[in-house]
Amino acid sequence: MNLFLLQVSENVLNAIETSKATTISNIAPSQVTLLDMIVKGGFIMIPLALLFLATLYVLIERFLIITKLTRKNIVLMHSVKEMIEHGNTQKARELCKSINTPESLMIEQGISRIGKSTNEVREAMDKVAMVELSYLEKKLSFLNITGRIAPMLGFIGTIIGVINIFYRIKLAGTVDIETVSDGLYQKMITSCGGLIVGVLAFISYHWLTAKIDSFSVRMEETQIDFLNMLNDQKQ
Repeated sequence: MNLFLLQVSENVLNAIETSKATTISNIAPSQVTLLDMIVKGGFIMIPLALLFLATLYVLIERFLIITKLTRKNIVLMHSVKEMIEHGNTQKARELCKSINTPESLMIEQGISRIGKSTNEVREAMDKVAMVELSYLEKKLSFLNITGRIAPMLGFIGTIIGVINIFYRIKLAGTVDIETVSDGLYQKMITSCGGLIVGVLAFISYHWLTAKIDSFSVRMEETQIDFLNMLNDQKQ
């Protein structure tokens, strides 16, 4: 009798396992791609996508230019000093122009004012430094503005998603996951998208600004070295 009951139990368990396996195999996996999620975010994702692409472009373009123009030339001041000591000021100016970096162009202006007062030399170098630094900072204001606007656009998408939820509930007359799912998708995706773009722009802006600030300090040090060199020659 016990053997019979054991066999029946085993048969029932096998049938349950087979039924589970069949059910699982019949369920098609539901995959949501990134594009599907973006589409569910609604029309607010269009300006967010444009801001994201523009932020990437400005970040890469400014990074390449800032890296190129702020690269330190360790032999520049030494070469300029030797040429000035030998009276080759014109050759020194040509060298600075050929290097064509903010630092070298600032030194070139200082060389062009040799013989004048220290204040005049410093003023000429300051003007060039200001112009060159402003060129490096070009387009960074876009990153600053994007860092502020993108989260606000995401918040607008969130509000629209909430409105969509209540509108669908009113039409359906009931609250279930099918009724509110689209609105929930929209509010969460737009919020996430706005934060991603905003954080990227915010980090990019402050990172590039820090690089320019560091280079600005280096230019001031270079100016001081150049003026000290001229004063030493006068003595």
